[in-house]
Amino acid sequence: MIEALEKNVPHWDYPEYKGEEVALFIPCFIDQFFPEAGVSVVKVLEKLNIPIVYPDEQTCCGQPAFNSGYWDDARKVMERFGRVFEKYKWIVTPSGACAAMCRVFFEEADKNSPAVAVGKRVYEFAEFLVNVLHKTDFGASFPHKVSLHIGCHGRRELGIAAATQTLLNSVKDLEYIPIPNVEECCGFGGTFSVKMPGTSINMGQKKIENIRKVYKQGVEHLVTTDMSCAMHFGGMMKRDPELKKIQIHYIGELLA
Repeated sequence: MIEALEKNVPHWDYPEYKGEEVALFIPCFIDQFFPEAGVSVVKVLEKLNIPIVYPDEQTCCGQPAFNSGYWDDARKVMERFGRVFEKYKWIVTPSGACAAMCRVFFEEADKNSPAVAVGKRVYEFAEFLVNVLHKTDFGASFPHKVSLHIGCHGRRELGIAAATQTLLNSVKDLEYIPIPNVEECCGFGGTFSVKMPGTSINMGQKKIENIRKVYKQGVEHLVTTDMSCAMHFGGMMKRDPELKKIQIHYIGELLA
């Protein structure tokens, strides 16, 4: 689906870009709950001989504070992010939500901040592989029935659905079965799930009922670009006698 790639994204093969280090931005929840997602990113980039650096000073991107309305606090974290990553042309993260915070909402929080320009250089891992590196086939094989969930930020703010689907389609022996109403929100929304638990749970329940439909078609693996969503509906699935059998993976884990 190369024809579907973004038109204005710089290409890795351009002389002014090729060989530059890629800075890894590993979000808080990935670090604490899903380290295997971050490890998979490293494995794939190393396989491609991409130089990688992990800035030790990195912290949060500020999304929790921003989403909760504490914009002054969010700006402080955002400014720190800008200082830590300012020297890198390429910043890659295994999170559509955090990438969207950097690339889209930094500007909304403070359009005059130097961090805005830094945030524009943040890519979700799947879109970086397809839209920047133009790499879609990693020789991976996964002989299972698989469904795909792309979080709202990745799908709507970043537009990475096509890139992610392209990567999934490249995995040999994989049978893809789409989740019904796949574009519907799972109800997580970060702090929304804490402030509005009833609404959040109801939305999550609707999502896992659609996942149950693909489970009945033989799906036992669910792939996502947003493990933050997986914390929400995945936690609900673990309490379900049927759906607890489904394994949830970050897209990089299949490629690695």
